[in-house]
Amino acid sequence: MSANNRHFVAVIGGATAGSVAAEVLADHGIRVAVIEQNSRPYGKIEDGLPRWHAEQRRQEYAKMAARLNKPGVTFVPSTKLGRDVDFNDLTEKWGFSAVILANGAWRDRSIGIDGADEFIGKGLIYQNPFIYWYNHKNEKSYNGPRYEVPDEALVLGGGLASIDVVKILQMENYERALKARGIEAHMHDFEKKGIPAVCKAHGIDPASLGVKGCLLVYRRRQQDMPLAQPPENATPEQLAKTESVRQKVLRLAQEKFLFRFQDCRLTQGLVVENGRLVGIKVSETKVEGRKATPVPGSEHDLRAPLIISSIGSVPEPIPGAIMKGEYFDITETDLPQYKGNDRVFGVGNVVTGQGNIRVSQVHSQKVTERLVEAYLGLGEGGEGSRDISAGQAGAEARGAAQASAVQEMVKTFPSLTDAQIAGLEAKIKVQHDRVGYGGNYDAWIAKVTPADLE
Repeated sequence: MSANNRHFVAVIGGATAGSVAAEVLADHGIRVAVIEQNSRPYGKIEDGLPRWHAEQRRQEYAKMAARLNKPGVTFVPSTKLGRDVDFNDLTEKWGFSAVILANGAWRDRSIGIDGADEFIGKGLIYQNPFIYWYNHKNEKSYNGPRYEVPDEALVLGGGLASIDVVKILQMENYERALKARGIEAHMHDFEKKGIPAVCKAHGIDPASLGVKGCLLVYRRRQQDMPLAQPPENATPEQLAKTESVRQKVLRLAQEKFLFRFQDCRLTQGLVVENGRLVGIKVSETKVEGRKATPVPGSEHDLRAPLIISSIGSVPEPIPGAIMKGEYFDITETDLPQYKGNDRVFGVGNVVTGQGNIRVSQVHSQKVTERLVEAYLGLGEGGEGSRDISAGQAGAEARGAAQASAVQEMVKTFPSLTDAQIAGLEAKIKVQHDRVGYGGNYDAWIAKVTPADLE
């Protein structure tokens, strides 16, 4: 056994960042155990991107499979820190050379109003469980919460994920309205062609269907929406171009999906009736740079049958792990290191809290514009691929750079003995036996993939 092979690293999470980290380590002769909380390792690609991204999803799954099938990589599915394995036991007692946290950002950022979470399921839902439901609701085996999708819902947000949410609301409502007239319309038709085009193909004026549309509310100006990011050290001209791209993306989205939009609105309170959230209190805002200040005397209520918060994602806390506010206490540097243990590191969205496609990693203005339009299906004319590979490439590159820094550090650690490696293998086998994993990644994925998965 070579010196490198005497290192054994645990990677927590097998999606984009985790699988890239595993590949980097394995390519340097370091053994890796990828510990994944779900039966399938696809993370936000499966449960954060709405299901109309079918072809892109298959492409990303294939990339992850290639990485997780690398020699020296062991997949450990359905094993969650804090539930199946204790965090401190894994990081301090199991004996891995190092542990890399790559478990992403799965917890929705709080709406920011005291008492709001008391109304989850009673007029308020968050983006992550909403998208998960939408992606899996047609599977016979799905046993999670189910959501009604009323007309005139209100969405709080302004990024790409919030646009996904309003697209779902609009497509569900127009599908229902057309079905009431005996017309079957499919999600893929709406997403590819747009609601007006689908209605026109059936000789129907969308306005005649009576759908009023959901309302997207954003606290800053529309040109401030995080739908596209400028390059680093952007010139005034590049900043102006980015603002123009943001406005264009919003305009195209509204034309294609017919939702309403209000900017410069800040949530200030709740409107509650009979134990249910029926609206939010907002004020208009004055925007100066990144700061949005409430305008005195502008307060008013926005009533809605459902409010969906889509204002960002942060990592889920792990029992026993040290947090710094909403994040793990990890230094955001080229070598993101957990402050509670010098052999624990972070890669990907668990460090930044970004739970979406990392447009900020694409520094070409033209590429960024194409990316957001392709991601949202908003190309002029409504056609075109839903290729998000440019955004994923940015996430992969960042994860690879972080993982490379970690592997350089790991090489400085003392090698493990044969007995220590055997001890790790024994602990891993306990987890494999617990979930019935036989060691063949492809066979396992075939076994746990629902037959009716869309």
